[in-house]
Amino acid sequence: MPTVSAHIATTLAAHVTDMFGVMGNGNAYLLDALAGTTVAYTAVRHEAGTVAAADAYYRTNGHLAVATSTYGPGFTNTITPLAEAVKARTPLLLITGSAPTTGLRPWDVDQAALCRAVGAHVITVTQDSPVASTRAALEHALANRTAVVLEIPYDLGGLEAQDAVDHATAPLATPSPRPPRAQALDDAAAVLRTARRPLLLAGRGAFLSGAGDAMRTLAARLGAVTASSALGRGQFDVRYDLGVAGGFGQEKAMDLAGTADVVLVIGAGLNQFTMRFGALIGEHAKVIQLDVTDAPTSSRVNAFVSGDARLSVEGLIARLDSTASTGWRESITGFSDGTLSVREPGEPAASDGLLDPRSLTARLNEIIPADRVMVNDGGHFLGWVNQYFDVSAPDRFAMVGTPFQSIGLGLPSLVGAAVSRPESFSVLCMGDGGGLMALADLESAVRATRRGAIIVYNDAAYGAEIHLYGLAGFDKRPMLISGVDFAGLARSVGADAVTVSTLDDLDVFERWVASGDDGVMLLDCRISQSLRAPYQEEVIEQNSALFEPAAV
Repeated sequence: MPTVSAHIATTLAAHVTDMFGVMGNGNAYLLDALAGTTVAYTAVRHEAGTVAAADAYYRTNGHLAVATSTYGPGFTNTITPLAEAVKARTPLLLITGSAPTTGLRPWDVDQAALCRAVGAHVITVTQDSPVASTRAALEHALANRTAVVLEIPYDLGGLEAQDAVDHATAPLATPSPRPPRAQALDDAAAVLRTARRPLLLAGRGAFLSGAGDAMRTLAARLGAVTASSALGRGQFDVRYDLGVAGGFGQEKAMDLAGTADVVLVIGAGLNQFTMRFGALIGEHAKVIQLDVTDAPTSSRVNAFVSGDARLSVEGLIARLDSTASTGWRESITGFSDGTLSVREPGEPAASDGLLDPRSLTARLNEIIPADRVMVNDGGHFLGWVNQYFDVSAPDRFAMVGTPFQSIGLGLPSLVGAAVSRPESFSVLCMGDGGGLMALADLESAVRATRRGAIIVYNDAAYGAEIHLYGLAGFDKRPMLISGVDFAGLARSVGADAVTVSTLDDLDVFERWVASGDDGVMLLDCRISQSLRAPYQEEVIEQNSALFEPAAV
């Protein structure tokens, strides 16, 4: 007779295509049942990688993925990426074993309490509810854009299911886009009519709602300049776009943004980094925010519209039919002559003879194919990645670790991105510290990636700490990492690899890319510790007292 696990597998097969996992006692029955379905299973080597891969899978193609682990230590290993998924608002399902229905054993922990601690929703399967519980978990994840943990008690997975499987394949109940209130749109439109120098700032929420066409129409109608959060790039007409806003932005572009008199923020949370700690928007500018939240996410907001971004923008367009373009963007010469998008080219080498990460990243951007999907682990180096790599759309770039300020999730995230878009060139950018944390899944990344590159920004240190504390005079010894041969590690699991000490060393990579060969090449890039990314200059300026040791 069909087991509890078989009913769960059948329900999953009707609604998802991919699962990432590590096998153990708690999910053995499930994985065995899964083998008879259409769900593609990708094994990773560390339980943290199961959730990280599923998270990156969603961020790069918009489809919900499933992670699975066993109970106890298998589950506790997933906590950091689970917290990351919750804070990133990623719809994600983690199916895990749990203690038997008779109670906790000596090696069990209160998994539900841990889930609540990081904000994840928990559903526990019963013998008579495997289909209903699985559907409820999927629906909650999608409706609330959050992580859900589905627990299978250890003594139930192999028992005969007591519910019917008939409703396993029925469409999931998901909420319709929430329309904005008419009065809120009227108020926002009234502010927009006063604009002489309008700026539209879009985040990833705008992309998820499908607001792109409407935003471009509105920007053209207003004659607005545009910009995006780091996670919202690629949604506007590049001829009038300032690029990424905040600490990752180009200086002249951000100065121009500061002259806007009305800023319309669409699906962006206005965090401190996007806002440049308050310096992005001029002191007297009026700010309108369109978001699915119930209240503004910044005290700078003057008019707030709660609701779906696409519906909200379309509502504003209808109210501005007779509004003439301000002509602001056409009057700005910096777009046509390129001065607003000038990136500091850097030097071939820094003063210590090691690579300048600016010139390195600019050159990599030229070599890597335009049809790329990128994931970026946390770390100091992300400043160079965001400034020098081009991004074609928000679902082609996943900044893993930023919501939870974590590092060490990059390699399994590459697995998820590579599986989600196998036709594209997959790229992971990571630091040496984060890379060593995730080393268990180097093999997974090489195995799962059809064609791509792993770029290690190897500064022989925890870079953020060096630039925040080391340069302030703190003892650097805890911040340093002895030289690691990442190229050698990559070759040991079947990847091509090259140690990059000069820009000329990238010629090997360029020839490999041009060959069109499948496989993965790791670039162990030996970068200088002497250059601090601009966004961290802003962090230090705003929090200077935190980086001054009592005695240096």
